[in-house]
Amino acid sequence: MDPIATASYGMLAASRRFEASAQRTATMGVEGSTTSYEQEAVEQITAKHQFKANLATIGAAQDMWDSLLRLQERP
Repeated sequence: MDPIATASYGMLAASRRFEASAQRTATMGVEGSTTSYEQEAVEQITAKHQFKANLATIGAAQDMWDSLLRLQERP
């Protein structure tokens, strides 16, 4: 399993989640819209944290690879 690929997909999913919420928020003034400002605010905050968590996963995976490569360089 490739953690960087998995986390990259997670970042893409978080971006799409945020964009969908932003589009729903943009329709809030339209007649017949049932969008809840509170619900969309929570959705956007959740998407932001989801993105950050996946980004941290990529950073941790890169650090592990770097450590592994340094171990292999030792005589």
